[in-house]
Amino acid sequence: MQIVSITLNSKMETEPCREEQKDPAVGPAEPELREEISELALNEMPRWPADKAEELCGKKQADTESRAGEGKGTEIKRPPDPEQESGKTECKKERKLKKTNSWKMVRFQDPSTEDDVLERDSTAEILFPEYAVEDWTSTSFEELFLAEEWENISEDRLLRKKVLKSGDSQVPCPTWGQEVTVKMQGVLEDRTVVEKDCKLVFVIGEGDVNQALEECIMSMQRGEITLLLADSQYAYGLLGREPDIPTWAPILYQLQLLDFRDKPDPLTLSISDRIRIGNQKRERGNFHFQREEYSLAATAYRVALEVLTTCGRDVSDVSMKAEEEEVREYRMKCLNNLATTQLKLEQFDEALHTSRDVLFLEPNNVKALFRAGKLLSDKGEYKEAMEVLKKALKLEPATKAIHTELSKLVKRQSGGKDTQQWKAKPAEMLGDNIAPFLIPSKKKPSGMSWKFILGALVVALGSLVTSVVMTARN
Repeated sequence: MQIVSITLNSKMETEPCREEQKDPAVGPAEPELREEISELALNEMPRWPADKAEELCGKKQADTESRAGEGKGTEIKRPPDPEQESGKTECKKERKLKKTNSWKMVRFQDPSTEDDVLERDSTAEILFPEYAVEDWTSTSFEELFLAEEWENISEDRLLRKKVLKSGDSQVPCPTWGQEVTVKMQGVLEDRTVVEKDCKLVFVIGEGDVNQALEECIMSMQRGEITLLLADSQYAYGLLGREPDIPTWAPILYQLQLLDFRDKPDPLTLSISDRIRIGNQKRERGNFHFQREEYSLAATAYRVALEVLTTCGRDVSDVSMKAEEEEVREYRMKCLNNLATTQLKLEQFDEALHTSRDVLFLEPNNVKALFRAGKLLSDKGEYKEAMEVLKKALKLEPATKAIHTELSKLVKRQSGGKDTQQWKAKPAEMLGDNIAPFLIPSKKKPSGMSWKFILGALVVALGSLVTSVVMTARN
């Protein structure tokens, strides 16, 4: 089904919460996602620009970074060493890792405030210096995909792991829906570091991370340290991840499963935690949406809505009331994004239901009014669609998309016949006048038509000529 887009001058809800602005692991906060309104679908999200986030693990880079060659992908060189020229083989084993300036792994919980966090490795090399094995530092990925000592996680041999340190065999592995805490680092084949987190917390099955990490974590024991080799199909595939992961790029991970537990009940979380986690889930949904992974985006938005819950009763405390109102605001934004995604999936009834949920929270939300009116018009519920679209027009009289949709609705009401044409009027002139959208009444002509008079004259003249001719013949 072909979709013709019309732009509405409103923006998709993407403002991150306060904690997201402080956490460099979360995607950039600058872009606001414009909403495209069409006959069936609404928005396209622009790709995130290269963020300027600093590295998650905290400290400034050592002076080795200043020695890096030109360009952000160049290899970090060691200080000049007289023995370096003759030790090429040794250099290969001690090959250092490269880093990029983009860190896009999303953190879904605040890091622990315990003392062990201070032990984080902030260098551009590795988080597991005691396990700097040749597989991690220099072996080609092609060799690793064929190596016998590696075990297959998937039947297609595109997801493989090698255990460097066994974990607690007395504890079962984490399962779907549990929350896990992982220490991880990922590199490309040239050993450019593209993902790094000393304490990443995510829920298995909610799309917080790529499929490779989810599949591998479910095969690990608590405390286990593992190398994970993931083909691009299990990582970032055809699209890659701008600007640091190219298309069809496999990734080598070094992982340690620190801990896992059942997913906490959102109602047990503080309001500030609900806002933070809910908006981080929403940002993940935006990430999937821009990649046109609409099913994953819808899942992320639904999970965010599960977290962005309110107590459902009036509260007397002023601070609690303000926090509850903030939760409602973020919930409304997430609902708008979900409705847009449902339109992309052609789930029109679900999108209408979600739009009505937005209007329940904010009756004057123009985007939701337009979307609901559009869907009602497409379903043939013209009367309700007219009321909804007229309300949207009164709120934003200068928005051409609303004028265009009302014009289509009038034409549908008239059975597809041409109706009176009109032009969008400025807001100060239009006011509450919605006459341009009403089907024009067919006025009866007043007095005698000039066509009738002309016809009568022609007939009279013809009769006179005929009489003269007949008289002449007689």
